[in-house]
Amino acid sequence: MIDYKKISIKDFDYNLPIEKIAQYPAKERDKSKLVILKDNNIIQDNFYNISHHLPADSLMLFNNTKVIQARMAFKKDTGARIEIFCLEPVSPTQEIQLAFQQKSNCVWKCFIGNSKKWKDNILKKTITYNSEQHILTAKRIEKQGNSSLVEFRWEPADLNFFNILEIAGYVPLPPYINREAEKSDKERYQTVYARHNGSVAAPTAGLHFSDKELSEIKDKGIKTDTVILHVGAGTFKPVSTEKIIDHEMHTEHIILNKNTIESILNKDYEKLIAVGTTTVRTIESLYWFGVKIIVDNAEEFNIKQWEPYQKKYNTGISTEESLKAVLKFMSEKNIDVLSGITQLIIMPGYKFRITNGIVTNFHQPKSTLLLLIAAFIGDDWKKVYNFALNNNFRFLSYGDSCLFLP
Repeated sequence: MIDYKKISIKDFDYNLPIEKIAQYPAKERDKSKLVILKDNNIIQDNFYNISHHLPADSLMLFNNTKVIQARMAFKKDTGARIEIFCLEPVSPTQEIQLAFQQKSNCVWKCFIGNSKKWKDNILKKTITYNSEQHILTAKRIEKQGNSSLVEFRWEPADLNFFNILEIAGYVPLPPYINREAEKSDKERYQTVYARHNGSVAAPTAGLHFSDKELSEIKDKGIKTDTVILHVGAGTFKPVSTEKIIDHEMHTEHIILNKNTIESILNKDYEKLIAVGTTTVRTIESLYWFGVKIIVDNAEEFNIKQWEPYQKKYNTGISTEESLKAVLKFMSEKNIDVLSGITQLIIMPGYKFRITNGIVTNFHQPKSTLLLLIAAFIGDDWKKVYNFALNNNFRFLSYGDSCLFLP
């Protein structure tokens, strides 16, 4: 087994020319390129043919989180533009759906653009909803590392914070897309099956699927189901430490239905194919929650970064035993929906318990997402990425796609 304490991030670097980073999506969702790695062979195709490459007796899991309009811009009296990127709610609640329903005021953890220009003054802007003007203010109340706590207030107080974001905010495009968000991004930086508000970044593997493609997958007899992982801005955070062991992984909120867990447990499929690295993290975290129930009598779904690499939890507990423990926990708690948080980092040396295939995009050098792919397909990631670079594939969020069936 690979000693994860010795893994160096420099081994997961590659040269990504800026012109290879897609600034816009393909004109049609399913018209992107697709590279398939199957049985150590590389095949090139178009995404609209992906159903031809999927085993008919598969179960595909999709992350149906929905991206919120998480960026807001304010102008100071001096004319300086301050951008506020809402990351996660802090007060009066940290539960995302309840936070959206807050009226009058709330506090969120945020990134601040042009931070040096914003001292202690309160920022203000006027927004219009149903022909009525509302005054929105923002006050920075505390710095926390590279983020800040920001208190938002608005009058009249009849709108909730989700309304405020929809009116005052705009699409939170990734930092490597060097342009302002446009009207088309509101649709294209969102999957066609997005349902549950809460992400500040799209689960980009899903951006390639059209309704037509989803129908073809179902027509082939492939089973489908959904999970929720609300993607945080930490997904773009590069590994800045030399050794992976020194990197602090971001946390994200996940939600699973009882029926979905039962579908995974019943294993009425040959391969479970996760659409996106967020879906992989969700279902692999589910396994570790079951393990923690068995080992620790865990009462809280909270997977810490390094727990899956500790001897304590690697005692040979099977996927079936783990998922049965989760379902028993849910039955005892009389709940049909399981909610939790995960800080799980997946990197070479990790043993996948549930995932058999992955649909994904191409990821940034030295990123935790690339580490996950390297854990799944080994050194073949270099072969795949070199192939893509040499064959005019487009990279990152709005870029082309991969199907890994090792």
